[in-house]
Amino acid sequence: MRVLSWLDRLVEPVEVHSYVGHHNAAPRHLLRHPGRVLSAEHALRRLASLRPDRLLLHREASPLSRGGLEAALLTRAAVGVYDFDDALHCDFGGSAPWRRLAPKAPKALAAARCADRVIAGNDILAEWAVRHATDVVVIPSCVAVEDYATKQSYGLSDPPRLGWIGSADNEPVLMTIAPALWEVHRRSGARLTLIGTSRSTLGSLEQIVDRVPWTEHTQHSVLAEIDIGLMPLHDDPYSRGKCGYKLLQYAAAGVPAVGSPVGANGAVLGSLGFVAARSLQDWTDALRSLVEGPDSDRATVGWHALDQVAKRYSYDAWLGRWQQATGFGGDRAPARAGGDR
Repeated sequence: MRVLSWLDRLVEPVEVHSYVGHHNAAPRHLLRHPGRVLSAEHALRRLASLRPDRLLLHREASPLSRGGLEAALLTRAAVGVYDFDDALHCDFGGSAPWRRLAPKAPKALAAARCADRVIAGNDILAEWAVRHATDVVVIPSCVAVEDYATKQSYGLSDPPRLGWIGSADNEPVLMTIAPALWEVHRRSGARLTLIGTSRSTLGSLEQIVDRVPWTEHTQHSVLAEIDIGLMPLHDDPYSRGKCGYKLLQYAAAGVPAVGSPVGANGAVLGSLGFVAARSLQDWTDALRSLVEGPDSDRATVGWHALDQVAKRYSYDAWLGRWQQATGFGGDRAPARAGGDR
């Protein structure tokens, strides 16, 4: 999303390395494809030896690296740009033994120190980056508004539909607002549509959950069918670095939403006109207000969010700035220094 969607807008040919070509680097997937892993590791080291003219590295080069490969790629490129959109510097592997062997934090630090320019997804991430890099630019996560089906009617579904989109690893955060969801269900019969995994992960809350498997198509089409989007967050260092992408997706579909004003989420909620819920009571009140209020209230929020996401967080709005920051599709490569932020 922070690389391929930009490249789709360029005429200039580029060479893309996506490791094993899978949407994630889960150990079970890597273990099933040892040949592809070896090939990917070889290709990355060969790329470093070729000393490319321009190189854009997003997040990490390899799930097996501890930072040396990222440093080599960025320092050997004539101009190396590092892009990140999560608080990777806070990720030391957690409780997963395999993740502690090659955590993301040392990779993010090595990349920030070795890059000619760092692109951060929000101001909070940039505040960390400027302690380690001389040239930091903030470019938010963006959405292709034109790819989303937009809400046509703000009359409530029967039953009302609350919605959430994301991965199975992040779903448990919904349990933090479970009492609010149950209360809204009790009063209105509202159910929760989850766009992501088909696995059950939410215990008793599954009684009011309907699951839609994630695909590129469903993420663009199904969101317009929900009535209210949800983005609760834990208040911890990693969550404070998130870029509010779920909120941007709800806005692109013209769907009103409620979110936790944690870190950068607060600014996104404010700019889109969505409701910020700081406590469990806030969540209950906000959801009840949107569900029980007139259709016109939901329409006003949804239309405003759609207008603002196109102006503030669309690829078209930021394409020129991204080209300038990366050197791709522009007249020249980015400067090696300058503290541009």
